[in-house]
Amino acid sequence: MDIKLFTGHKNRPHVVALAGNPNVGKSTIFNALTGLRQHTGNWPGKTVNNARGTFSYKNKSFLLVDLPGTYSLLARSVEEEIARDFICFGQPDLTIVVLAASSLERNLNLALQVLEITPRVVICVNLLDEAKKNNIYVDLEGLSKRLGVPAIGTVARTGQGLDELLEAVAARIEDPGTNQPRQVVYSQEVEEIVAFLIPQVQRLVGTAINPRWLALRLLDSDRAFIEKIVQHFNPQLCIGTSSEISFDQHLEAVI
Repeated sequence: MDIKLFTGHKNRPHVVALAGNPNVGKSTIFNALTGLRQHTGNWPGKTVNNARGTFSYKNKSFLLVDLPGTYSLLARSVEEEIARDFICFGQPDLTIVVLAASSLERNLNLALQVLEITPRVVICVNLLDEAKKNNIYVDLEGLSKRLGVPAIGTVARTGQGLDELLEAVAARIEDPGTNQPRQVVYSQEVEEIVAFLIPQVQRLVGTAINPRWLALRLLDSDRAFIEKIVQHFNPQLCIGTSSEISFDQHLEAVI
């Protein structure tokens, strides 16, 4: 599926990305919301499965894109690269991050990474029934306050909480500026460098991508991703001479 397929289209449905670690019930949520209105294939140029489906809520149409299950967005695997690039370049109207109620500590790593890219997020805490069996209670209100975005509890297998999830999705899309997501604060040295880079990054991407997140990725020295960023926003740099443009030239274009 082309991640730009619906971008800028006046009559397009609201695009919602579905992200999460493996084994958190993400596919169950996808199937429950989209039913038989699904299409599958492969991501362009990849052997990884692409699943998307449609649903309606309150007379509005939604396209739900099921991203590959991944523990991180730092792109050490094809699945991570696909998930990161769709959230980054595909610019979905909203991303649902699915967490397992019994594995919040492990799952929150991905949630915080997504929140660094976009504030348009709803957290879905799934598998509440399994957590209950293990005497685990999730303070959804407290989690929502700590993360700065809605946190909805579900048992997707039975449909519990899905109406509340849809209500939160619709409300968040209607008013994306309601909440201020929590941002990870790094060491003083890192924060000082990021503060220096942000104005330079904004000259390249404007508000299309969170400049703080992009500044942090520059510090990762992921050359392939930096080149992808430059090509995305300055394709003229890559016409005819892309093979001759060095990493240093790409970096100079950003900073």
